[in-house]
Amino acid sequence: MTSNTPDVSVVIGAYEAMPYLIRCLESVGAQTLPADRMEIIAVDDGSTDGTGEYLEEFAARTAVPMRVVRQENSGGPSNPRNVGLGLARGRYVFFLDADDYFGEEALERMVAMADRAGTDVVLGKTVGVDRGAPKSMWKETVERADLYSSNIKYTLSAQKLFRRSLLVRLGMTFDEGLKTGEDALFTMEAYLRGNGVSVVADHTCYYLVGRDDGKHVTRSGGHLLRFDSARALMELIAEYVPPGPRRDTLMVRPFAITLLPQFGPVLLKQSEAVRQEKTERAAPLLEAYWSPGVARRLKVQERLRLLCLAEGRTDLLMEILRFMQSGDEPAAVRAGGRLYLAYPRFREHGGLPDRAYEVTVTEWIGGRRIEVPGSRSPAAFARRLARRARNGARRVLHRR
Repeated sequence: MTSNTPDVSVVIGAYEAMPYLIRCLESVGAQTLPADRMEIIAVDDGSTDGTGEYLEEFAARTAVPMRVVRQENSGGPSNPRNVGLGLARGRYVFFLDADDYFGEEALERMVAMADRAGTDVVLGKTVGVDRGAPKSMWKETVERADLYSSNIKYTLSAQKLFRRSLLVRLGMTFDEGLKTGEDALFTMEAYLRGNGVSVVADHTCYYLVGRDDGKHVTRSGGHLLRFDSARALMELIAEYVPPGPRRDTLMVRPFAITLLPQFGPVLLKQSEAVRQEKTERAAPLLEAYWSPGVARRLKVQERLRLLCLAEGRTDLLMEILRFMQSGDEPAAVRAGGRLYLAYPRFREHGGLPDRAYEVTVTEWIGGRRIEVPGSRSPAAFARRLARRARNGARRVLHRR
């Protein structure tokens, strides 16, 4: 790298982004990273609300080197990001949504972490503004997070710091054929094929903004697009992770986060044609990627719904959804050292086997924490192994 190579290329794909774009750009200009260590590449994707004009106005007065590209609307976020990525010169790339904004010191802290740890992806703590944001992965700052045991797999948005040499070497771009979930595919590939992931959790780096007009990209797209997204992510995981516990752990993400919401209580209000279409779309995904290992990593009501789909039990699925919609709580049943949640048809004619109702991960029912008896959950098993390792190390030191 030459001395005039920026540390970070901030890529902003913008479409109808006013007035949110104002604070977005101000947050880049206010970074503690020196202006000559950054560059902004902004792509106006055919906006008609003054977005393009404001980008050009800001570029004319900011101290940060900035390039503005104006193009016809591409129909999604992937193309503007790819255009920006193709023009980027920085050691790192950050994909900043035009609705959102940086926290102070965000880029300086993330670059320092990547340089210190040698990792290819850095996650900066994200909080929501008038919307929800993932929280479980921000418990501690870590130089190298384990993809399989940590919760980083549950934040697959594109708003992260990526080492550009990784993206260039692998020829990585956003899939322009996907209209939703393209960022999950991109980020998971970087997780799987890159040299480690770091987490900056002790400083708010990114503010995820909920738009008043509800036009945030993650809230758009019909149900069919969600199946395309789930399929693409499952195929990627299967390509790079062989069958076994590690693949099962990652498959929880597309099953529980992408696919399962299509089979929530909303299904009760939809037409029979839509229900059939959804079940037909889900069938090949379940046949290819569903496994007992995935099943045991899910909550009971999640597992039951997917098992109903896998076994063609739409009658029981609808019964479970009506139970969920009612707000009733399943009774906890202990038997043979195991714990079950008595959702519809538990130990009744027409129900599923007991193991479908068994508690295998920590659950919350009516505000009560439901633990796995005997620490049978995968997470508890990992904790038990860690305790054994620590105890073994202590015994070795004691003998010395």
